[in-house]
Amino acid sequence: MQRKRIWGWYFFDWASQPYNTLLITFIFAPYVKELIGDGARAQAAWGFGIGAAGVIIALLAPILGAISDVSGNRLRWIWVFSLMYVIGAFALWWAAPGDFDLIRTLIFFAIGMIGMEFATIFTNSMLPDLGPREEVGRISGSGWAFGYVGGLVALILMLALFQENATTGKTMIGIDPILGLDPALREGTRAVGPLTAIWYAVFMIPFFLWVRDPKVAKAAPGAVKAALSGLAGTLKTLPRHPSRFAYLGSSMFYRDGLNGMYVFGGIYASGVLGWSITDIGIFAIIAIISGAVFAWLGGRMDQRFGPKPVITVSILVLTVTAVSIVLISRESIYFIPVSEGSSLPDILFYLIGAAIGAAGGTLQAASRTMMVRQANPERMAEAFGLYALAGKATSFIAPLSIGIATAVTQSQQLGVSPLIALFLIGLILLRWVKPEGEESAPAPEDRAAWPAT
Repeated sequence: MQRKRIWGWYFFDWASQPYNTLLITFIFAPYVKELIGDGARAQAAWGFGIGAAGVIIALLAPILGAISDVSGNRLRWIWVFSLMYVIGAFALWWAAPGDFDLIRTLIFFAIGMIGMEFATIFTNSMLPDLGPREEVGRISGSGWAFGYVGGLVALILMLALFQENATTGKTMIGIDPILGLDPALREGTRAVGPLTAIWYAVFMIPFFLWVRDPKVAKAAPGAVKAALSGLAGTLKTLPRHPSRFAYLGSSMFYRDGLNGMYVFGGIYASGVLGWSITDIGIFAIIAIISGAVFAWLGGRMDQRFGPKPVITVSILVLTVTAVSIVLISRESIYFIPVSEGSSLPDILFYLIGAAIGAAGGTLQAASRTMMVRQANPERMAEAFGLYALAGKATSFIAPLSIGIATAVTQSQQLGVSPLIALFLIGLILLRWVKPEGEESAPAPEDRAAWPAT
């Protein structure tokens, strides 16, 4: 039963990954760039929209986590936010050329993204229930790798059977979009929304069948008030736990930088290198395969060495990658001019995709393992709510700073330079994080700050 429960938990990563892969990064974001027409304007608009959704997630995530710890039944919350995921993703079908409403599109995109992020809080909080402490890193890495494979399968299906080339009307394998979808109306590409929604609904079935929440379903009287008071107590006492405090701060910045790479990868490649949807698809496949392999390997390294060394190496790789992105264009590479028509920028950017996938996969898997080590086990959902807050409290910084920098400089290359600073700040703060965390049991003064429930 425990093995089945672990596999059910893995299926959340498999089911939810296409929102990141297909919508945020590789299919829908470049399509929005096509509809808007101007790469810099599309990058700026996308940055402001994603940033606004991030603010909402940051404000509500710790509150929801705290309420879940007190009231119990995390599955109920996952059902609610799964519905938001499905509705938000499916509605992107109506982002049609000739009738494109950017505001409406961003609103539905944000609804789905908020649903995905909030559902992730409660599924992540289940991680320490899946095995002993020494196994959590391996389980987290395997789950993340399984999710990457799910994203890869969904991407291949999308590229091969649905998404049409804007010029030829054919998919990557040279056929018309299936199901009679009209290439002239970009119905094959727009199908990415319904495909993402249906994929999630189908593959969440094993999760809901096999995963059981050990908490009592019935909420105690005054649970919401108790949760909010408990959250206030946790925030008040957080500086007394310097390792936990430093880790939340570190992850706040480095995860924001990584999300910035994911959000703007497709738009950047399309605008700076002039890549077609097919080129971006190949880039995505390379990044996802690399992410799956290294998330799995990273889980084993996490199990052997602990999450902190894995996180440190991943941040260093991403920092070098961010510098490379700024210095690679169709005209030059690291300030060295390249001949017109040279394929070297394309080859290097494919390698960058592999590096982003590898470092990003290991970083995210090891990060949630580290949060388990830093958290108080009695308030795990609240801890992952704070973890989500840390991931979103500054989540507007990357997209908004990229949006502002791009708008001011009118350069997509210079527009992504803030990512370098985010990775470096995260790396510096990681110095004060204890690899094994602090005392798992709360200090007496901390416990006094929490109300009885």
